[in-house]
Amino acid sequence: MLRSSQPLTGPNRKRCREDEMLLGTVLDEGERGFIIDTRSAQAAKQARMTGGGTEPKSSYPQWKRLHRPLERGRPLQESFIKLVEACNDTSINMDRWLSRLESSRWLSHVKAALSTACLAAQCMDREEASVLVHGAEGTDTTLLVTALAQVILDPSCRTLGGFQGLLEREWIEAGHPFHLRCARSAYSHARLKQEAPLFLLFLDCVWQLSHQFPFSLEFSERLLLTLFDNAYASAYGTFLCNNEKERRVGCLCKVKESTHSLWAWLNQPGEKKKYLNPLYSHNALVIWPSVEPQSIQLWQGLFFRWIRSSQHLDEAWAEIQQLVDAN
Repeated sequence: MLRSSQPLTGPNRKRCREDEMLLGTVLDEGERGFIIDTRSAQAAKQARMTGGGTEPKSSYPQWKRLHRPLERGRPLQESFIKLVEACNDTSINMDRWLSRLESSRWLSHVKAALSTACLAAQCMDREEASVLVHGAEGTDTTLLVTALAQVILDPSCRTLGGFQGLLEREWIEAGHPFHLRCARSAYSHARLKQEAPLFLLFLDCVWQLSHQFPFSLEFSERLLLTLFDNAYASAYGTFLCNNEKERRVGCLCKVKESTHSLWAWLNQPGEKKKYLNPLYSHNALVIWPSVEPQSIQLWQGLFFRWIRSSQHLDEAWAEIQQLVDAN
C-alpha cells in the first residue's frame, strides 16, 4: 500500500518520468495496481486548473484509477457541528431527533470512509494487487483510508502497541495538520476554513470496527475517547503542530524539548491496563465490517458523553475485567 498527494499534471497535462518509473517498479510485468483517488472525478479534473490533477491513463497503463469521494473540509466540520447540536438537544421528540441525525450526514461520512477503506483492503487481500491512495495534499482523507485499511487487514494494528504505531506513522509523521484541523471543537462559534474532524472520523470508524468485532481489538473505547480529547486539548505534545518539521525544528514550539509524549503516559503499567479490552482474543483474520445502514451505529460513548453518565457502563466493564483476571 502506497500513499501520496495528487500528481501535479496541471492544465497542460505535464508528465513526470520519475513518478512513472517509480510506480512502474512497484508492479511486475503483467501485474495490475489500483489508484484510489479520494476526490470525485469532477473535483480531480478541476484541480488541474490550479496545477494538480490525476495520473493520465496512457502514462500509467498498469494502474486502474478508482474515484471514491470523501469529504474533508467545511462540509465535514458542519456535519460534526449539526450532530453535536442534535445530541445535546434533550427537548426534541423521536421524529425530530431522527430527522436531525439524518440531516447531519455524519453516519454517511462514516459509511463512506469504511467503504473506501474496505475497497483498498479488498484490492490488496483478494486481488493481491498494489494500491496507491491519494487525495489533494495526501494528509487528510488519504491517511483516513490507509490507516483504516491497515486496521482491517493487519491484526498487529489491532493491538494497543500496534495501534499507537499506526497513529504515529499514518497520522503524525505523515503530516496530518492537527493544529489546523482541530483548532476549534464543534462547540466553538468560530468557523475557520481549515477545520475538519478527519481524525475524529477515523476514531469513529475504528469504534465501528470494535462494535462489530468486540473480541478483535486489544484496546477499548476508553482509548479512542482519550485520543479524541488529546487531539483537541492536551497536556502532551504528541498532537501539537501540523507536521514533523514544525514539531522538530520549530523555533517557537520546541515540542520535543518542552513536552512529554502521550504514548509514554499511556504505556505506564498502571495506566495501560485501563485502556485494554478485557474481551480481547487474538484474531489473525481480516475483519470485514458491514457498511449496511443497519450496521453503522451512532457512537454514543462519545456523542452522548456530556449529557449521559457512563458510570454504569464503566462499572460493568470493571466487573468483566475482574472476572477475566480471576480466570
